[in-house]
Amino acid sequence: MNLPNSTVNNVRTVSDTKRAFYTLYTRPINSIYRRVVEELMVEMHLLAVNMDYRYDPIYALGVVTSFDRFMQGYRPEADKPSIFDALCKALQDDPNLYRQDAERMRTFASQKSVKDLVTWFEQAAATPYGDDLQERIKAIANNPKFKYSRLFAIGLFSLFELADPAAVNNEAQREELLKQVCAVLHLPQDKVQKDLELYRSNLEKMSQAQAVMSDILQAEKKKREQRSQANTSTSQAESSHTPKDEAASGS
Repeated sequence: MNLPNSTVNNVRTVSDTKRAFYTLYTRPINSIYRRVVEELMVEMHLLAVNMDYRYDPIYALGVVTSFDRFMQGYRPEADKPSIFDALCKALQDDPNLYRQDAERMRTFASQKSVKDLVTWFEQAAATPYGDDLQERIKAIANNPKFKYSRLFAIGLFSLFELADPAAVNNEAQREELLKQVCAVLHLPQDKVQKDLELYRSNLEKMSQAQAVMSDILQAEKKKREQRSQANTSTSQAESSHTPKDEAASGS
């Protein structure tokens, strides 16, 4: 069955979102970081246009954490908030909501152990009535059409990382935690595991790229300083060659 033109035309394209972003943020972005921003933008766009997608605070934490981690080392540092704002607004989202929900989840997780977190998820999914956050978790757990995403998985991972970094760095503990929470929320465990392995691997690659970039910038800075010193020495030598010296040499 063909959809009416009006329905088709209302679905924003990736090009629409990219165009909106570069209209909102007009400064150039270094090529490595531009790729980070555009990949995140495309991923968020494809989720947003899916009819089963629903925003939630864990997804928000995944978005904010991904942006912050992969944009580490960006210069000038002061431009990062503007880039994030433009990213969210290009998707017709509220950047403040993302930041507020991410901070709320960070505060929540940092006050718990990983065991407490698993218990909380289990109770939130089963409790008849709870606070707004528990209700969100219950809605996810009981929604057979819940639109899982890599960014949601990163949000989950970040919660456990904030509660106990050592636990998520231990492969056996990390797998057990993921197994438990995936069972509670009815998530595809294999998919979650693969997405998080790729995320951790990409973080490592980005860290290496940032280190190389830092070395290049330091080398360029050193060359500029050496050129500046050489120019200063030349200027001083020329200024010390006074007209009196020239007259004396000509007599």
